[in-house]
This record gives sequence, C-alpha cells and structure tokens, in this order.
Amino acid sequence: MSEGSVDGPFPMPVSREDQEAWIKAVLATEGVNLPRGALENLAPFIVEPNDMLSEPDAHGVRTLKASAVRRIHTDAGDLVVAVVRMHGVGGVQWGHNERISSIWRSVADPTVGRETERTLASVRPWMGVDDDGRTKCFAALESDVANRRTLIMNAEDAADELKKRDRLRPYDLEEDLVLNGQQEPGMYVPQQVRIEENPERDSDGNPVYPSAYWGWMAVRGNNRTQKRQSIFRLTSGEVLAGVPAEKLEREGDEVICDPRDWLPEFSAVLNREFAETGGGKPDPTSGSRAQRAAAIAVVDAHLVIGTPTPQRLYRIVQMNNRRDHVHPPLEFDALDRSRALGRSVLGMYVAQQVMDEKTAEVLSGLAPVRELSDASADMTVSELRDLRSMRLMQELFPVDPRKRHLLRRALSENPPSQLKSGEINQRARTWSALTSESYPTPWNPRVGEVFSTRAREGIVLSGRRLPDLLATADTDDDSFDELVSYRAAHWLAFFGIIEADRGSLDGQEAIGDAGERIRRSRRTVMNCLQALRYEKSRMMAVGVLKSLAAAMDDGDRRPWRVSSSGKEMVGREMTPLWFDSEFPKDTGTRPRKTANSAPPLITTVTVPGPLPSPELPGLSSMTSTSSPVTSAPVQPAPQPAPAVSAQSEAPATDETDGADSSAPSPEEPLNLETLVTRVEERIRGLHAASAEIGELLGHLADQSRAASVTQPIGRQQADRTVRLLNQTLSKLRRLPELMEEMTEPV
Repeated sequence: MSEGSVDGPFPMPVSREDQEAWIKAVLATEGVNLPRGALENLAPFIVEPNDMLSEPDAHGVRTLKASAVRRIHTDAGDLVVAVVRMHGVGGVQWGHNERISSIWRSVADPTVGRETERTLASVRPWMGVDDDGRTKCFAALESDVANRRTLIMNAEDAADELKKRDRLRPYDLEEDLVLNGQQEPGMYVPQQVRIEENPERDSDGNPVYPSAYWGWMAVRGNNRTQKRQSIFRLTSGEVLAGVPAEKLEREGDEVICDPRDWLPEFSAVLNREFAETGGGKPDPTSGSRAQRAAAIAVVDAHLVIGTPTPQRLYRIVQMNNRRDHVHPPLEFDALDRSRALGRSVLGMYVAQQVMDEKTAEVLSGLAPVRELSDASADMTVSELRDLRSMRLMQELFPVDPRKRHLLRRALSENPPSQLKSGEINQRARTWSALTSESYPTPWNPRVGEVFSTRAREGIVLSGRRLPDLLATADTDDDSFDELVSYRAAHWLAFFGIIEADRGSLDGQEAIGDAGERIRRSRRTVMNCLQALRYEKSRMMAVGVLKSLAAAMDDGDRRPWRVSSSGKEMVGREMTPLWFDSEFPKDTGTRPRKTANSAPPLITTVTVPGPLPSPELPGLSSMTSTSSPVTSAPVQPAPQPAPAVSAQSEAPATDETDGADSSAPSPEEPLNLETLVTRVEERIRGLHAASAEIGELLGHLADQSRAASVTQPIGRQQADRTVRLLNQTLSKLRRLPELMEEMTEPV
C-alpha cells in the first residue's frame, strides 16, 4: 500500500461524503437524467466539487450552480453539460470516435462473424429503472463485449490508431501538453460496457473482476485524452478496467478496478515522485513522469449529464462535432471524414423527423442491414449490401425538398441551383465511404465520384431488387444502366479490380499471370464504367457483374473471369490486368489495338477548324491544317463516343458513326421537346469531344517524347487553335445562364 498523501500538484479525491454530496446535487439539477452509477465512477476524479454546488434551497436540496451547467443545442438534439475540473488521468478513449471508425469491421456488413472479426459492439441507450419502478431510457450509453480481454484490446486498438492519425498534426501534441497544459476542454459521455462471459472467480467463489464497467468516453478530445494518459504512463484500458498493482507501487499482480481505491494511491505516487525530482520547481525537460505531467495534473472537462431525448444520445454527441466534420482537423483521413459527414446528415434527418432512428442506425453502420424494414429473410449478402447502399445514395441525393434543405445545412452547401461539382463529389464520397462499411475492407471513397451535377435534382431508382436487375440486364437497358451506374464501381473496387485515379502513374502496377510486374494504364472510374457500357458486348459486361455478386454471396472469394458470352470461367480469377485487357481504356468507337501493332509516332499535328453546325461536334468531322514535322502522315483522329452520365440515362448505341439520328428531318417541326432533346445531345457530344481532345493531347505529348520532338506544334497553329478555343469557351460560359432562365425552379 502507498503511504499517506504528499503535497504536490496531483489532487487527491475528496472524501466519500463530499463525493456523495456532489452526486446528489448533479442528479437534482434540472434536465439531468443520467444513471447514478456513472457519477459514482467519475466522482473521484472531480477536483473541488463543493465549489460547483449551490446553496441549499428551502427543502435543503443543493444543485449545480448555473455557472457550472451549459445547455447545448445541436441539429440532432439538446444536451445538458457540466463544466468541471478533472484529474488529468481521467477519461477513456472511445473506439467509436469517427476519426478511427474505419479500422473496425462494421456490424452493417452481413458477413461479420461474431467471434472472429475486429468489430465494435453497437452502442445503444442505457436502460434502467427510475424511482417509480418504471423502465426507461437514461442519458448514458451501453454496449456488450465478449470478455474483459476484448474490452481492454478495443481500448488499446483505439489508442494505437489515434497515434497514427496524430502523426499528421504539424506539432507534437504530447510535448505541447507537457509545456503548455491542456488549453481546450474535452467532452465526455458515460457508457457502461457489460461483459457477456461469466466472470472469473477466486478461491472463495467471489468474482475476480466486475461484470460491467463504467467509463467516461471522449466524444471530443480523444487525442488529448490518449496523450495525457501516455504522459501519466497509464492507458485508457487501465482507467476503464483497472490499474495493475505494480503501477501503484504495490506488490503482487492484483488489478484494482474501483477508481475510489486506485486514484488516491496513484496521486500519492505522483506527488512523491514530483517532490523527489524537483519539488516546487517543475522542469518538464527532466524526463521525470511527475514533472512532465504537472501541467496537466488538473484539466477542464465537459461532462454530458442529461438530454431530453436520451434515445438519441449517441447521435447527439456525435452531431456536436458537425462543424469539425465539415471542416475537419488534419487527423481526419478521407474515409473517416466522409463517414462522419454522412452520419451528420443522417443524424439531422432523425432530429427533424424525416427518418426513423432504426433506419439511421443501419445506414450509419451501427446496426445490421437485416434490421432495415425493406430487408427480407431470403436476401443474400450481395443483395443486403445493395439494399443499404442504394438507400444511402437516395438519402444523400434526395428528391424530397425537405431532405434537400437539411442536407444542405448539414454539409454547408450552396443553394441547389448553384451546386458545384465539388459538392456533388463530396456527397458521392460520403455515399461511397458509408457503403464500404458493409464490406470487409474499405476502398478509397473517391471511387464513388460517378455523378454529374444533374444529381443535385435527386436520384430516383426503379425500386427493383438486385436479383431482378441482374436477371434482366442482358436485354433490359434500364436494368443494365442502373447496375453499371450505381453498383459496378463499388463492386470492382472492393475486389481490387479498379481503384480511384491517383493522379499519376506512380504505384499503378500489377502482377501478371506469370508473376511479372506490369505497368497499368492510368484511368478514371468513369472510364472503367464507360468501358463496361461501350467497349464490350452486353453479355460480357453483365457476366462480370453477375460474377462479382456471386463471389460476394460465396464468402467474398475472388470473382471468376467471364467469357465473351458472359459465362463464368470457374477457377480463373478476375484480375485488374484482365479487366484492363477485356475492357480497355480505349473505349467508344475507337478500334481495338492488336497485340502486335505498335502505335505509330505522331509526325503531323492536326488543328481543328470551325465546327460544322448543326451537326454533333466530333473530332473526325473537323477540318484541319497541318504542320509537318516529318514526312510520315498522321493517323486520323477517331470519333468520340457520346458521353453518358451516371444518372440512369440510356446507354449509347453502336450507331455512333452514322449521322445524328436525333436530328429532325426537314419535314419534322422543331417543337419544344425536339429542341430540348437536341440541346442536351449537343452538350453531351461536346462534353465527349472535350474529353477526346484532352486524350489526344496526352497521346501527342507521349509520342513526341518517344520521337524526341520537343515542340511538335507550330507557333501559328497554336495561336490559331487557342484563339478558337477561347472563343468557344466564351460562348459556353453564357449557356448555363440561358438554360437556368428556362429551367423550372428547385
């Protein structure tokens, strides 16, 4: 046992009587509705609790002073928060912190196995019995773990992952705490973790460890909590589940679980160490633990002690950081940030009563997909994943004006009519990141960037089940397009067949069938989807989709390749190189390259003249002048394929080399519908042509380097072409405004 207390910066817990007085005052404060057990766990850490209490009222009841209570409003609900001074070792890192959510297997994945996966148990509201004997929900959380070891390992895993995230910070947080103390308070919410296994018992038949543990989880300030405890040389797992006797300078291997027992001894050890290494002259550079921890011996903290809607407490405390999620600190990576954004949107939907709590839990990744109202017992893994992903997409690209307004608030977006592609992509990344929770491993959420700005109007799906879509995709254009537009990218990314464009060729290599390293072509996700639509026959593309779905239903094994007729080639794994070969980057009507044909060097530069009107813009129809570099002729530029957005538009036909079939005949009147159709098709053709020009310029640069021609374009040619391009851009800038004037209001 430790000796009596020693004067020093590390506070000793107040007497049990003073702790009880503080607990009663908190429970008597208006709006407070948390369990007594949570306060009993925290009371030893509170410094000078009597200073927080009011004078007794006429009935002798004391409450918290008004200055010690804050009432916070969020888009998900309200909170009652106590402002306290707390021992610096207090608090527990939270595995449900959104910065590290991607390290856990989500219960929203239908394939998660209970005893074999690295998962976090779902958090639910704490249920208890009030003074009248009624069961009700309190302002606390609860969860279950299999055993005490899992409880500690979850805390350790969270700590390790937070350390990795903290490496992105431009300064050393731990040293900043040592030198300057903690400047901003953290926020903590009570959570009880219950152990499912029967506790181990001693020789007298008494439990060695408790069957449940209370902890105050860091909603805000996880990194600060971890770094403080690192300075104290304790861990969150020990604060939550018990401190080993050796860290209290006791003999034996006992673990002391009650903070009313271990905290006095721990503070006494620190104060003795502080006195022995400098006393009243703190020197954080001395290396002594007590000297380094002196500045954080006591810290400010905000404690969640009440809410009028305790059934939504988890969502409310997460929503309290909504602005941090929209404009996050550096330690958020792209995946965690996108998931946090999505949960903020869903939380707002629940608070505004446009979505029920259970649906929001499933879409947030906090509950199994089978708990969705639309789920049925016969659904396979692929269909369950699809059900959740499509529901997420419709919630992030809603048609309902009310949801569109709430979404804009949650994401701080421009008005719908001014929504930019960057904001559309932010929604797409959010959809993709949350979708990946239904899969064993996440992918880069930029894979989901497959939407045009037309998505701001909302996305409406057919409502057909996945097996029906797959069964009819061979002949039904709408089924095929819905699968390619909204499913293919995620399925291919999950199996590592495609990935988000990295912006360079670095690292984009793959291993060939013979084990050789092969450089892959740089391509975007949209380019891959276009290849599925245009380059191969419908049968083969549908075969790929069916193979991917079957692989998911068969334990997420590797998918099999398919033949040109769409039949699975069992035993031959689908690979990125196979996909690139069968669905190559050169899409549209561009001729396929044979294995023995080498591309000729570009030796003549073609400069387009004015576009013919009113024909669809196409590079092959442009008049040109040339400036020879050598005597070899230039290869003719191919006709671009019409661009098809991921908005369930009809896929392009094979008749792209013919005349524009939509152009009215001389006898056909130019009615309103015809004009609208022609405008849209011209814009789509222009979009495809602009992409083709960019690719041609890339090929020109590559082949010029191969031919050792540094400047293949003549000065006069460039001036003439750029002048025409600028004139075209000037005309294009006026078109959105003209269209907006004739567009129905949002």
